[in-house]
Amino acid sequence: MKNITIEILEEEDIEQCRELCDELMAFQKSKAFMEPERFDGMNFETRMKKSWESALDKHAAIAKDGAIPVGYVFSTVESAEGMKNSSFRLLPDTAGYPERIGCLSNLYIRDGYRGSGLGSRLFAISMEWLESFPYMELIYIFISNGNDEAMDFYLKHGFSYSHDVLGGFIQAVSKRVK
Repeated sequence: MKNITIEILEEEDIEQCRELCDELMAFQKSKAFMEPERFDGMNFETRMKKSWESALDKHAAIAKDGAIPVGYVFSTVESAEGMKNSSFRLLPDTAGYPERIGCLSNLYIRDGYRGSGLGSRLFAISMEWLESFPYMELIYIFISNGNDEAMDFYLKHGFSYSHDVLGGFIQAVSKRVK
């Protein structure tokens, strides 16, 4: 690692995350023990860009080693109704959710940079942004099956298991804030 910098991205800059997002989808497929083929249709266009366009609010940061992207974090603010009614049915159909919910949507660090503290730095940037909204009460993270390292990381950072999505294909963790 030479010179790691972190940049906050504007909408016109998210294209810088394309290769990293596609790597994340391949990484998740390699870890999955349940329906890994489901990741075949997931990429920057279908995941990050689509989510960026539909989110109520969004934030992304990219880490670079010199000029080379080596990690990123992408977070959104979503409506609880939209999350309950999405094709993935991300939230159980129960009452009591705040109107808006924070989501850490993607956090990915390239191999060779994992274990360096970079993931914790990007995670902190995301949490600071999500918790900056005065109305923010609840933050979710959705973890693909088989990604035990990610689950352990989020549990260590104050999140708790919440529920399964798609019969366990995705596990949700959450954290109450404020």
